[in-house]
Amino acid sequence: MAMIRDLKELNASIQEEKERIDTVDAKIVSFSLGGKDYGVDIMNVKEIAKADKFTFVPNAASFVRGVYNLRGDIIPIIDLRSFFHMPVENKKDNLENMLILRIEDRVYGTIVDRIDKVVGINSETIQPPHPIFGDINIKYISGVVEKNGDLYIILDVIRIFSHNEEEKQKSRSTITEAGDNTFYTPPAAAEEPVPHVQADNNIDFIKESLPQLTHFYPSGLNEEWIRRRYADWSGTRSGEDLQLTDLASAEEYISAFYSPCTGRFWDDDYASMVRSVLPDMAVNSLQVWNPGCGKGFETFSLACVLKSRYPGTAIKIWANDNDIMSISGAPNMVFDTDDMPEYCRKFLVKGRNGYSFNQEIKDSIVFEYHDIQNENPLPDLDIIFTRDLLSFFKVTDQQKLIADFAEKTKSRGMIFTGRNEILPEEEWLPVGRDPVSAFVKND
Repeated sequence: MAMIRDLKELNASIQEEKERIDTVDAKIVSFSLGGKDYGVDIMNVKEIAKADKFTFVPNAASFVRGVYNLRGDIIPIIDLRSFFHMPVENKKDNLENMLILRIEDRVYGTIVDRIDKVVGINSETIQPPHPIFGDINIKYISGVVEKNGDLYIILDVIRIFSHNEEEKQKSRSTITEAGDNTFYTPPAAAEEPVPHVQADNNIDFIKESLPQLTHFYPSGLNEEWIRRRYADWSGTRSGEDLQLTDLASAEEYISAFYSPCTGRFWDDDYASMVRSVLPDMAVNSLQVWNPGCGKGFETFSLACVLKSRYPGTAIKIWANDNDIMSISGAPNMVFDTDDMPEYCRKFLVKGRNGYSFNQEIKDSIVFEYHDIQNENPLPDLDIIFTRDLLSFFKVTDQQKLIADFAEKTKSRGMIFTGRNEILPEEEWLPVGRDPVSAFVKND
């Protein structure tokens, strides 16, 4: 009874605050989420409630807990903790705290950790959002405000729940570009089946989850692979299993992205395919860049292929990585010949502790600690080998790096990207064949 009385009192407080003329010009309902204080505009709050029984909705996004009968109205229930990739608490009493929100003509239930109070604020004191408050995506934050020593992060619920282009335009006029999320389509009549989240939106949520969980950034560079992978992924999963909810599921999703022989010496078949793509070149020297070389397996494989393809040519490979532990051990790699593919074996010499590459191969490589996002002082390049690297930079940085590659590459020079990375055709002509992705500068 006490709990019901408290709910009634807080609901009454919300209604009173809406109607009361006060000195402040805006009010928020504050709540906690993941140990931080948040708020939403009181005008979007219909009421608050507690509930523990939600009806599961097949094929819904992972953050949709289900639907709930709110006095005869069937509304979707969104777990904001799951939506923002926060740990989900196990409630001892199984009752969830809910803010019932009204967004235009739609009603949504949102699960939060704890609902606190109504806070009167002056809208002029609201500060722009900053990534420092980054437990959640900054685009879902309309601002931050301090009141009586407490800092509140104000959620942009219109953006979170926007479901059509008209609402997006309304949101743009007051904040920034709106989101693309569609959570729920209400039934046209009460007798229709329980609605569900539109399945096509799942790929958008996956695109948003990948950068946060794995630092993989969807873009035009990998868009084709994203769609192919989603078709495979959704063909074997449904409901909550379809979404990326943690690091393990995200890593499983992108495991199909990587090129063959990642993190090891190329096998004979892959090396042969790389060699077949390399053009005939009558040159005295060959300048090659291998950013993101890691522990050096790829660089040594590339050196052996180039030495075989262009015998008598002076080859220089600039191998860079920002992992100092990996690159520091690359020049002195020692191994057993059983671990080596056939095309590498003629470049090996036996030492006291095992086999290593001969001096000709070692002299052709310069291993250096370097961050590719800094200035890259290199000579004009014949070949750039950057498998699977670009997709792990932010989209703006991808564009800058591709422009930098174009500037540093000689006329008709080549770039090898990851198997599932495609460069813009107006600048780069594709010449490889799967699984080798290669492009010639289109001068």
